[in-house]
Amino acid sequence: MSDYRAVEEGLRKGEFFLEYLPTVELDGGRCVGGEALSRWRRSSGVAQPADFLPLIENTPMSGFLTYCVLEQIARDFLSWLKVHDAFIGINVPPEIIGRGGVDFVAERSGLHEVTDKLLWEITERGVPDGIGIEDVKRATQRGFRVALDDVGTGGANLIVLARCNVEMIKIDRQVVAQVRRGEPLPDNLEALAPLIKTGKLEVVAEGVETADQAEVLKNAGIRLAQGYHFSRPLSAEAFKTFFGE
Repeated sequence: MSDYRAVEEGLRKGEFFLEYLPTVELDGGRCVGGEALSRWRRSSGVAQPADFLPLIENTPMSGFLTYCVLEQIARDFLSWLKVHDAFIGINVPPEIIGRGGVDFVAERSGLHEVTDKLLWEITERGVPDGIGIEDVKRATQRGFRVALDDVGTGGANLIVLARCNVEMIKIDRQVVAQVRRGEPLPDNLEALAPLIKTGKLEVVAEGVETADQAEVLKNAGIRLAQGYHFSRPLSAEAFKTFFGE
């Protein structure tokens, strides 16, 4: 069986599940939301996104997985999101933006009722095509929020920032890993300083693993972060408990 077919069969058998990585305020540690992360439960153990997402990029299975994720988020959080001030981020592959599937699943699952609490995360390395950019603009008009993910690995994509009504950027973990107390900020992060200081965009640092990194990033003007220093990815119920604490 090909790797692609194995992913397809795993999805149809219900072998995929979600965990949620909390997003917290660097000043005080309050949880404000989370990011949905796919996991694949196999006989050999649990596979992480890096193990299977490259197998289905630019294929119909990319959309299928995304729609399954949306439906699971609805089961896990629809009622909860209606009464809590939090957001859930979902990685949306550029190849499916503008094709109508996200809207259809959001409507069918009930997530259209909480669009302002759903965050589309679009990777900096995968800019949507013309149709996709127009769809992202329409999505923000319908209330969805949009983040540019993995920023700093190749220069913030000004096309996406300028044309997609992006309200959040997420600093890639490779950049954050270079942050050290008492040392200059990494060049890629320093280049983003003017953007951070304007306050027009919310900024999230990914992959924060130490208290020193958290302190340096906070002093650099970054308000939000994710990483094992705060929490590992959690089940839906554990995430709700973490949020409440």
